[in-house]
Amino acid sequence: MLILISPAKTLDFESELKTQKFSTPRFVKESSELVGSLVRKSPAELEKLMHLSPALADLNAMRYQDWEPDFTTDNSRQALLAFKGDVYVGMDVDCFSERDFTRSQKTLRILSGLHGVLRPLDLIQPYRLEMGTKLSTARGESLYEFWGDRISERLSADLASHRSRVVVNLASKEYFSAVNKEVLNARVVSPQFLDEKNGKFKIISFYAKQARGAMASWLIRNRVESVSSINKFDGMGYSYCDERSNPDEPVFIRKEAAV
Repeated sequence: MLILISPAKTLDFESELKTQKFSTPRFVKESSELVGSLVRKSPAELEKLMHLSPALADLNAMRYQDWEPDFTTDNSRQALLAFKGDVYVGMDVDCFSERDFTRSQKTLRILSGLHGVLRPLDLIQPYRLEMGTKLSTARGESLYEFWGDRISERLSADLASHRSRVVVNLASKEYFSAVNKEVLNARVVSPQFLDEKNGKFKIISFYAKQARGAMASWLIRNRVESVSSINKFDGMGYSYCDERSNPDEPVFIRKEAAV
């Protein structure tokens, strides 16, 4: 079983590391190619391309100027410890043991516009490049065209060492759209999280992101291996709702009083 999540815009390269284990990204050549396209763009061009504020455009222009193809513990940090958005707040990796980090390396994958697919302990340097960016390269007019089937082929190869070809999709639509299901050749289970508001249940983005992270963490820490066990998730006050679910889209709901 592989768990898929999205990266985050918010980064943390300052806090104390929770593990010293690390690995090297597996698409460094492709990432270097993308940086080569980005580094030639002015801050103003990045601002328009990536819909950034002038300050963020300047920051990311500098990041791409400083980016190096050699990842070391001096210029990089593990992806799982570098991303700090809502999903990662929900994951609460501060509670991870060394064995949990080892487990995550086998079962968790982070989809990335710059890196394609990251393992949790892969070193990354500060960057921002969302998968939906329409960056023109020799491979096409978008990152989806740039990556083609590479992401799906990599995930499929990773699944070969697992007992079951199941992917738990906790990534956003933007990122999971980079995955070709036919090439992946696996069952895809996509949990949904609904919150009650004014008597109706709906997806509230902020809570849903944290819930996806909480489920990813729960799957890792509890060594969950079967699809049926996913329904036992009860983190953050959510509970499985049978009548709203189908086999590949289990739905978890949380009543307003539990928020």
